[in-house]
Amino acid sequence: MNQKFFLLAILGLLVLGFIYFPYFITSETKIVPVVNFSEEIQKSVAEIYVPAVNEKGEGVATILRVEAIPGEGRVLVDIHQLLFWVDTQYSIQIAKSVAQKLTGLNLSKIDLIYSIETNASIIEGPSAGAALTIATIAALENKSLNESVIITGTINPDGSIGPVGGILAKAQAGKQVGAKLFLVPKGQGTQVTYKPIRKCEEIRPITYCTIKYLPEKISISKDVGIDVIEVSNIEDALKYFLVE
Repeated sequence: MNQKFFLLAILGLLVLGFIYFPYFITSETKIVPVVNFSEEIQKSVAEIYVPAVNEKGEGVATILRVEAIPGEGRVLVDIHQLLFWVDTQYSIQIAKSVAQKLTGLNLSKIDLIYSIETNASIIEGPSAGAALTIATIAALENKSLNESVIITGTINPDGSIGPVGGILAKAQAGKQVGAKLFLVPKGQGTQVTYKPIRKCEEIRPITYCTIKYLPEKISISKDVGIDVIEVSNIEDALKYFLVE
């Protein structure tokens, strides 16, 4: 008797499952419609200068381009003359996630295409994370970016911007392409260098010399001739980038 009751209960659950399963699927797929990216917008493009440091230690800047088009929620990379390193790919994924949180958009129906104009091989590592995020947000919201502003910094999942190297060289690269404002991670508006101080003492018949390295702070803004502002997260940076 108990076995018969048990089988009937299982059968009942299966019947309920077939009845309500389509409902759950439908509820799950009915996500909030995409905001600010209507069907009338077939393609939205954002471009931003990305400062970097080449293998010679020189600052260079190249254009990062992000396209948002109706699609299937894919992240695509234009591989023409381009090599995206693994850590850069990781930064792109974080940039997409942060952009989705800040814009409130449903990206399941949007494809994002990333490409770099020239000098692609130098855009590696996580230091382009902040720029990737800014450009992604601009593309999703179909907004223009202020061309006189550049940024460097890593991107974290919570939207905060982390420290990077080569700040001085990147500032010089930004000025060369006409940038007026350079956004850097918190605490990196000045750069510490070590100045050698040589001191010699003669103890006959030998002269002894010692070298001490004293820390010296360099203001990037004064040294390069470009305004520098420290930002701690993407929301702070957006205030300087978005053109109304």
